[in-house]
Amino acid sequence: MTRGNPCQLPGMLPNYDPNDSEAGMKILEDLTENVEQIQQRVLEEIVTRNARTDYLKGFLDGQFDKQVFKKTVPVVNYEDIKPYIERIANGDSSNIISAEPIIELLTSSGTSGGQPKMMPSTAEDLHRKTFFYNLLVPVMNKYVDGLDEGKAMYLLFVKPETKTPSGLMARPVLTSYYKSNNFKNRPFNRFNVYTSPDETILCSDSKQSMYCQLLCGLVQRQEVLRVGAVFASAFLRAIKFLEHNWKELCSNIRTGHVSDWITDPGCRKVVSLVLNKTKPELADLIEHECNSKSWEGIIKKLWPRTKYIEVIVTGSMAQYVSTLEYYSGGLPLVSTMYASSECYFGINFKPLSKPWDVSYTLIPNMAYFEFLPVKKKNEDGAQYVQCNGVCKENCMEKETEKEDVETVELVDVKLGQYYELVVTTFTGLYRYRVGDILMVTGFHNKAPQFRFVHRRNVVLSIDTDKTSEEDLLKAVTKAKVIVESLGILLIEYTSYADTSSIPGHYVLFWEITSKGNNHLPVLDPKIMEQCCSTVEESLDSVYRRCRRKDNSIGPLEIRVVQHGTFDALMDFCVSQGSSVNQYKTPRCIKSGEAINILDSRVVARFFSQKAPFWEPV
Repeated sequence: MTRGNPCQLPGMLPNYDPNDSEAGMKILEDLTENVEQIQQRVLEEIVTRNARTDYLKGFLDGQFDKQVFKKTVPVVNYEDIKPYIERIANGDSSNIISAEPIIELLTSSGTSGGQPKMMPSTAEDLHRKTFFYNLLVPVMNKYVDGLDEGKAMYLLFVKPETKTPSGLMARPVLTSYYKSNNFKNRPFNRFNVYTSPDETILCSDSKQSMYCQLLCGLVQRQEVLRVGAVFASAFLRAIKFLEHNWKELCSNIRTGHVSDWITDPGCRKVVSLVLNKTKPELADLIEHECNSKSWEGIIKKLWPRTKYIEVIVTGSMAQYVSTLEYYSGGLPLVSTMYASSECYFGINFKPLSKPWDVSYTLIPNMAYFEFLPVKKKNEDGAQYVQCNGVCKENCMEKETEKEDVETVELVDVKLGQYYELVVTTFTGLYRYRVGDILMVTGFHNKAPQFRFVHRRNVVLSIDTDKTSEEDLLKAVTKAKVIVESLGILLIEYTSYADTSSIPGHYVLFWEITSKGNNHLPVLDPKIMEQCCSTVEESLDSVYRRCRRKDNSIGPLEIRVVQHGTFDALMDFCVSQGSSVNQYKTPRCIKSGEAINILDSRVVARFFSQKAPFWEPV
């Protein structure tokens, strides 16, 4: 028996005027009241459309029934569908997985074989994203008044793209959206007017793009009601860029002339129009604020009407919260949405909640959602014990699930339980494991709300990079060959993401010794710097792009520690609840106390002296 009133069900993508917040909230209420029926309709529509694709007909044999679908279509990961994606990239027909033409492939921050994963995308999918973005506005209007009385300084960027042998473009999901007609020809929305002209957003030179967007934002400072970027790391890079370039920006504002090194013709034209004329008083005001000894609260000082900062601060971005709070001047940090290259998932219905309280309500017409139950235990089988974030391998949670476990539907998840997200999309992914671990925190009407816990198997992340323990092991193994050839042994290692400065960087702690004795060897700086570079060259394409092209990750560092350091780390982990009998050195450290134990025993530090090789593949 179904729940809710089927007469009130909205269409799969209901039309409404995004300037009408009341209509937007009505759609969200209808969607969250009728979750079960909408999910059933979504699955029926996806499977009916795609039943004749090579992929599905091999499982369904022309039948459609939800139970048949769940019984015969397997739950898969990327390696299972990779051959189909590669066939399409190499020129095969879209209908091997999708009845709708695949118009591009979206490169994910996750990787396979060192290269970005590629997700199929259709023209309809762009409309679905537009619908989703439009629903963010009425939620914000419910909590923040007057957003139609000014502008948003959102710092948005495109990233490199490449063409596959089939002619399809392969590019990140946000680059795809910003370059689409859905974005470039978007209808006027009085709640979403940007200070950045589209030409500055679409500029492929990231430095010119950043400079021009900040210049436009500063010139229009009295109109700015909210600031932000997609990720917290990107917004902090903008602050750091401003720290280094505010004198030149003020000079441009004072003279009404754009710097000569801005050579992109689109940027020059639109920024010149924004500058319009000389503004010496504005330049003096900005110069006064930027010239102060402390930049604490600089956002509120430069953009005094700002009501909040919109950035994603959940997941790996949570490590930037304290730095954002320092610069924010007490402004709320708002995470509005939960999305990925595979699909756009959910909206934060309480956008002013604290970063650690953020939950996302999954929107039931975006995809068909299932969930793999995840048990949270520590290694010796005892109930989950929180150990101040020392490591994922020992004191922190462990995910365990049997491969044959049945999935749970969206309406059947339980409060307080952990799950891995599985999606069936309109674009050709069927029962696909996204890899995100979520916890159910509550319900909005009949729609569950989830807290993002972490990405499965990721131990290090600074920006959009996602380095697994296996990736790190392979990279360190290549580097240690260099020192082993000189009679030096790597005894133990661990790592952490150092975000105390912008951009952040990877830190490896190495305990080493000379072969044949227990003494710390004399270290050649050139050799150790080569080790740093080797680790970087061995990491995946997304890391290398962030490091070389985006400059969103700083040079990798190796900190050599004195003998006995990892014994001290073990003692600490055991004191925090880890089992001494089953202790393994954590390959990633998150606890400040544990990092201090390691840092207090550092005897030498070395940095990579060159950015690793990268090119679009």
